[in-house]
Amino acid sequence: MGFNCGIVGLPNVGKSTLFNALTATAAAQAANFPFCTIEPNVGKVGVPDARLDIIAKIGNSAKIVPTQLEFVDIAGLVKGASKGEGLGNQFLTNIRETDAIIHVLRCFEDDDITHVDGSVDPIRDAETIETELLLADLESIEKQIGNLERKAKGGDKELIGQVEFMKRIKAALDEGNAARTVAAENEDEARWAKTMGMLTAKKILYVCNVNEDDAAAGNAFSQQVEEMAKAQGSQSVVICAAIESEIAQLESAEERAEFLETIGLEEAGLDRIIRAGYSLLGLHTYFTCGPKEARAWTVRTGAKAPEAAGAIHTDFEKGFIKAEVIGYNDFVEAGGEQGAKDTGKMRQEGKEYVVCDGDVILFRFNV
Repeated sequence: MGFNCGIVGLPNVGKSTLFNALTATAAAQAANFPFCTIEPNVGKVGVPDARLDIIAKIGNSAKIVPTQLEFVDIAGLVKGASKGEGLGNQFLTNIRETDAIIHVLRCFEDDDITHVDGSVDPIRDAETIETELLLADLESIEKQIGNLERKAKGGDKELIGQVEFMKRIKAALDEGNAARTVAAENEDEARWAKTMGMLTAKKILYVCNVNEDDAAAGNAFSQQVEEMAKAQGSQSVVICAAIESEIAQLESAEERAEFLETIGLEEAGLDRIIRAGYSLLGLHTYFTCGPKEARAWTVRTGAKAPEAAGAIHTDFEKGFIKAEVIGYNDFVEAGGEQGAKDTGKMRQEGKEYVVCDGDVILFRFNV
């Protein structure tokens, strides 16, 4: 399990350039005209994690398998998209299928690259996209409420409760507030929220695309976005898509590290996006290690051992017996599994164990 992010933004903000750089492909055409991307492009990348390499070396694993991050490059949205303007709202469907939204905002001036609104204003651009998502959600929830109200006439208490929950969300949308601002008050509401497909319920990571000179410290535009994101309870990162494209051309980790040091950056934009995305979605990583492979797995923060086992295979969760757990630091200090056993650092954990970031786990289960 990794996570799936839809890359959205107005045309010509650098979405496809960023997608190509992050996925190190040329799958998404990048050019200076609106609607360059028509069909959504999908790319998967391994999530870099230095701990996995260390675990694999200690465990003499023949293969290293990182967890996966999936990017979906979605066509540029424009004002009126929810009503069919531009390429229409078919692309809103692509957004519904993602776990989170990476909203790329243009935070650089360049007379050679046209802006659909004629000037650079990332806050205005963000509001344009958010408005289209709000309008699409309003249309969707009105239909859902109408359908459920007819079914609820029979007196079904769950349907009645679901209608009331939806009306709370609709009231927020009517006031211009995203669905994510309406907190679920119980487990039923949390379950209903997952089935409603609200675009504005998704977490947003704002990516400020700046020019090369501003890649390290950002600029006035990116500072505005950072303040907006904090006010919303979201996050933002600053990257330069052009620099990311250059990094993608380099073959070795040593070359990438040297290049980053030369331009005054500590890490690549992909690493910042992944870290911010994991934090935003409440995810973390655990590991499995053996002679065949060392592998990273992504689970939600707070997941208990059976749920984490289910990330490997549903049978592991269904037949869960116990988890043999070694903390990452203990695994390294003890020189691997046997050393952890010998020093008493391997623990036997049951169904209520909450998996920690960096745990090295062996699951025992019955099929």
